Amino acid sequence: MSIQDQDAQNRAIITVLGSDRSGIVAAVTGVLAQHDANILDISQTILQGIFTMTMLVDLKSATVAFAELQSQLNSLSEKLGVQITMQREEVFRYMYRL
Repeated sequence: MSIQDQDAQNRAIITVLGSDRSGIVAAVTGVLAQHDANILDISQTILQGIFTMTMLVDLKSATVAFAELQSQLNSLSEKLGVQITMQREEVFRYMYRL
């Protein structure tokens, strides 16, 4: 397995989609920071009141397992009223390859 493949196994793509309101970025990044997940890249846009955010996150030093972090983000999703999806980078790249 190449180093690039190993890196992809330790990274995740997180997407957030929903009606814009204050606190979305703070809540999502707060959960990640609480578990030592490092944000490598982030992009956000608000298009006519619809909030979208995509993040590339390094989970190598995370203090919880992938499934637990995913579960916490799912709970946050319900609380905020937005859709939050987290996928391993390798799965994301496989699904959206050209």
